[in-house]
Amino acid sequence: MKSQLVTLRRVLASSRYIIIIAVVGTFVASLTLLVYEALVVFQAVVAIIRKGSVSPEEAKILAVGLIQAVDIFLIAIACYIISLGLYSLFVDARLPLPRWLEVHDLEDLKANLISIVIAVLAVLFLREAVAWDGESDLLQLGVAVALVIAALTFFLARKGPKSEE
Repeated sequence: MKSQLVTLRRVLASSRYIIIIAVVGTFVASLTLLVYEALVVFQAVVAIIRKGSVSPEEAKILAVGLIQAVDIFLIAIACYIISLGLYSLFVDARLPLPRWLEVHDLEDLKANLISIVIAVLAVLFLREAVAWDGESDLLQLGVAVALVIAALTFFLARKGPKSEE
């Protein structure tokens, strides 16, 4: 019976390494999004240079495209932070990370993710505001985004600063 418990304990202790699947998946997702969107931006810049026209309309189209790229980059960063956080929590807590990126528990990981979601929502609204044609109802989107950001900010503030133990 004791040897079975020891074996079960070893199996359970080692099972935390199954999180490597999520770590690799989120890392690959991050890398793929970063490379793909960098190629999209490069291709857009080359197309603009080849076209050779400079106008306020072209500038607006470029601005919207670049804002969309920032949105994708932020999502890629979120995947990267999740990858690092899961690795740090489940595999190796000694992973050298900048202080602002250190993850000590799932609450830290959620807080990092929520912060990025807030940034993504702000960029989403910015993109719509820049592309606004004066016809669509930007107010409804703005109110919806503001409510979600307010709720997420409330969640972060309610969590409060961590007490040092």
